[in-house]
Amino acid sequence: MPASTARFTTGLALLVAVNALTPATRAEDQYGPGVSDKEVKIGNIAPYSGPASAYAMFGKAEAAYFKKVNDEGGVSGRKIVFISYDDAYSPPKAVEQARKLVESDEVLLIFSPVGTPSNSAIARYLNGKKVPQLFVASYTDKWNDPKVLPWTMGLGTSYSTEGAIYAKYIVKERPNAKIGVLYQNDDAGKELLKGLKRGLGENSKMIVSEKSYEVSEPTIESHVVELKSSGADVFVSFATPKFAAQSIKKAFELDWHPLFVIPNVSSSVGATLKPAGFDKSQGIISATYLKDALDPRWGSDEGMKRYLEFLDKYMPGVDRADNVAAAGYLAAQTMVQVLKQCDNDLKRENVMRQAASLKGFQADLLIPGIKINTGADDYSPIKDMQLMRFVGDRWQLFGEVITGTGKD
Repeated sequence: MPASTARFTTGLALLVAVNALTPATRAEDQYGPGVSDKEVKIGNIAPYSGPASAYAMFGKAEAAYFKKVNDEGGVSGRKIVFISYDDAYSPPKAVEQARKLVESDEVLLIFSPVGTPSNSAIARYLNGKKVPQLFVASYTDKWNDPKVLPWTMGLGTSYSTEGAIYAKYIVKERPNAKIGVLYQNDDAGKELLKGLKRGLGENSKMIVSEKSYEVSEPTIESHVVELKSSGADVFVSFATPKFAAQSIKKAFELDWHPLFVIPNVSSSVGATLKPAGFDKSQGIISATYLKDALDPRWGSDEGMKRYLEFLDKYMPGVDRADNVAAAGYLAAQTMVQVLKQCDNDLKRENVMRQAASLKGFQADLLIPGIKINTGADDYSPIKDMQLMRFVGDRWQLFGEVITGTGKD
């Protein structure tokens, strides 16, 4: 099947059409579009091709998790039909796929669409249609704004909070630092940079060079050369996996060995560090809220045991070092929790109400001390992170769990 029409379905075949049911059997007072007594249709958009195809694992892991749930009987007796389309990390394509999911496939909601540009492109349309856009795989602050986007909710710790966490670490470790920053020229990159500057505060003068890049650029090597030439001894690469790997390799080739920081979205061992080369990645700093499947400290952890059993059965052959798969598992598990709370009231309004009523939800892969909490005026489910350093072939956590709001 061509990548441009990537489609995962779990549960009952789509031959069972919701609109073929009679009003009496559909129980319209309780069901929204895409829902019947036997199934619930959920839409998704991911970059199965294009410059951010490393994030295709989100959709693949989510499809596998819903297959697991269906094999265990579904949610409240309903199988999840998961329909996932490729947007090639292109905002116009994302809009096209969102319209298809809502108007043709008639899904109940759009779940975990990937990327800040794509989510930004579809948010107005989905909010206008009052279609839930839940647990988006993008961590900008704007998803935590129920007054402006009441039908859109993020999941992970915001970029601005993450940027501020790195700033505080840099000031502590290198009080006389000269910082060079590479960032993607979009909302995600700009917000990470904003958070870094907010965290630096009066120390913002430490930043001696900022270089942005476009996702359409084939390589960012020339930017790395310029950053080294600035005299920076701290390199903050706010890049997506492909470009983060390039920045690691180029810095090493230049014999430049600064204190090196990459964002959580590019911390996948499988998608970033392995392609860059483990020998070139030693000592790199990042932050996370997820347990690492390669870390022996989680060997007896029950949540990790469930995750590894899931991988063995439903995703055999997937690299356990790929934390994008772990993030997809977390998102899908959280989505299932919302559906459980909805029970038989599967109107779109109640889906959002339940998504905004998560209290102390401890998903399998969240680091102890980090829980999911939301409210009617709090659309930021995860607010905490812990720093980690790459040593050998895996990340090692250090320090304490850091809590923040991500807001100025």
